[in-house]
Amino acid sequence: MNYKLNHYYLQAILVTVLAFAVTASASAQNPTDSIKELHEVTVTSKQPVRTIATSQTLGGADLQALSTTSVADALKYFSGVQIKDYGGLGGLKTINVRSLGAQHVGVYVDGIRITNAQNGTVDLGKFSLSSMESVSLYNANKLDYCQSASEYASGATVYLQTRRPTHDSLSVQLRNASFHTWMAKLNGQFNWKGWQGFVDGEYCTSRGDYPFRYQSQYENTTGRRTNSDIRYGRVEAALFKGGFSSHIYYYDSERGCPGGIVRRLSGKYENVGREWDRDFFVQASYQDRFFNKILFKANTKYTNEYLRYCTKYPENQNTARVDNHYRQQDAYTALCAAYQPWSWLSFSTSYDIRYSILKADLKRFDDVKRVDQKLVFAAQMNWHDIQVAASALHQRYSDWTFANAGAAEPLDKWTPAVSLAYTFYGVTLRWWYKEIFRAPTLNDLYYTQVGNRNLKPEDTKQLNLGVEYHLSRKQWSMDVQADIYQNKIENRIVCLPLKGTYTWSMMNYGYTFCRGLNATLKGHYHPGQWNFSLLTSFTWQRDVDRTDPEDKDMYDKPICYSPCFSSGVTAIAGWRTLLFSTSYLYVGERMWSKADPEDVLEPYHNIDMKLSYTHNIKKISLGLCFEVCDVLDEQYEHIPRYPMPGRNYKLTLSFGI
Repeated sequence: MNYKLNHYYLQAILVTVLAFAVTASASAQNPTDSIKELHEVTVTSKQPVRTIATSQTLGGADLQALSTTSVADALKYFSGVQIKDYGGLGGLKTINVRSLGAQHVGVYVDGIRITNAQNGTVDLGKFSLSSMESVSLYNANKLDYCQSASEYASGATVYLQTRRPTHDSLSVQLRNASFHTWMAKLNGQFNWKGWQGFVDGEYCTSRGDYPFRYQSQYENTTGRRTNSDIRYGRVEAALFKGGFSSHIYYYDSERGCPGGIVRRLSGKYENVGREWDRDFFVQASYQDRFFNKILFKANTKYTNEYLRYCTKYPENQNTARVDNHYRQQDAYTALCAAYQPWSWLSFSTSYDIRYSILKADLKRFDDVKRVDQKLVFAAQMNWHDIQVAASALHQRYSDWTFANAGAAEPLDKWTPAVSLAYTFYGVTLRWWYKEIFRAPTLNDLYYTQVGNRNLKPEDTKQLNLGVEYHLSRKQWSMDVQADIYQNKIENRIVCLPLKGTYTWSMMNYGYTFCRGLNATLKGHYHPGQWNFSLLTSFTWQRDVDRTDPEDKDMYDKPICYSPCFSSGVTAIAGWRTLLFSTSYLYVGERMWSKADPEDVLEPYHNIDMKLSYTHNIKKISLGLCFEVCDVLDEQYEHIPRYPMPGRNYKLTLSFGI
């Protein structure tokens, strides 16, 4: 079938290409002998950057001081965030922001999105913090002057900014941790004639055989977790120069899928399912400015992912025996252009196109192809103490399949977003409204016996009112922000047993309403050689089902896995190269069964501690770090019957030159 771009996209491409051609031609006419090359100068400011969006950032020393390994470990300290961890050291880790769902959260590495057309989620446990400069969360549009249309298309966005090296270095880390865990890391960085780059590699193996005790009103099960092992290797590299950046990533893993704890049968029936992952992507971005008024940016990316899930073992007695293979390829390109007639006003447009192919050896499953196109027009004004931003985003999804039932109907829709902010005496008041929709994933539409080709997209409306205050002095600084918000989701996509107990189907069901409050407080105090930091977050929300007012049992009842209250506190104290940090996290009770509102996951407290010391001998650094995670030894659950590891320890040795 031939696919035709509609005229909106053709206009966007032509406008962007012509703007680039004209500016490039004008630049070429300037004689090169009249140009004087200046060395790069970095300018920093102590004044905080005001933003209309509700944002949270962990970077620099604060990020390194946390007792964290993966990106998921860092994000759990942000306000309004719920991390789902499906048990075990190798369990899938996904993020849910303000109860929108994991598919509504876009995750970006250096401004380019990590995608998964198959199920729409990103396993944050696959991404390490060792090469990251900062981790940021935005609840509204980030609103750079020149950014891709995809960045406007999520209910919330996570930005992972890799570190640009300032000097040559080489570092090695060796770690031993509880449950027979061993890890080795190697990181090399260089800065040569304007080119910056790094290579970062990691290998980890763990049995994951932690002891557990599962207790409820009717049972008391103890044992040791089995089939919870993991072995993975990760290699990534990046190269930067001026407005050019590139990134290559490869991840290979094998892990056990231990399944849930079953009363009195945990030692007899063991889920011995296994999963193999091979993920690869390569991406590049280039940005430049012409005539000091025109910005141009181009992004490109290629992704190749392989997943095998196997339960075809004679030991399995309580699960279906399958051996499924999934292969996914994804090609992406974005062109962005912005025009700033004055320093306080800008207009921008961007066109993104993504082509995805999903293949699987499931019965009665045909290869699926998807073309995802996005076009955005945006304007921003920053006049004295007033900031205004508005955008209109158009999304179009078209699928092809050779199945007898055919492909789903194309999706085509415009969605708006508006943001306002006003600053007086250091206080910023902000208001923003955003509409967005989530297209059904390829699994939602085409998964064998479950998919529904007639699904509608989820429609989301977000409203936010917030306040932000920054205060900075010579030795200390303080940042405070608070937001009240309201989310409405219509046509929520759920999986329900409509054709019998063992036959589930995807369907649009219901209307959910969420109202909440997020607040954060950051304080830094650095007298002399001491450095103190305090980071706090607070979330209160009520996410309820308002589908059917006649259903007295379910109407206005909480949505599963949405806690009403959560909070976190992180304290950091440092003297020279000695650093101590402790983090406290509290998550309230969550309902986990729609069928029985009385089934709840109990509240839990989690305390982590970290002590590190670095000794420098000329150009050589030696480091020692000791961490205690879950000091209280609470085996809490993110998912019922998947107890998390209790108290565990990590000892890390590092060498750098």
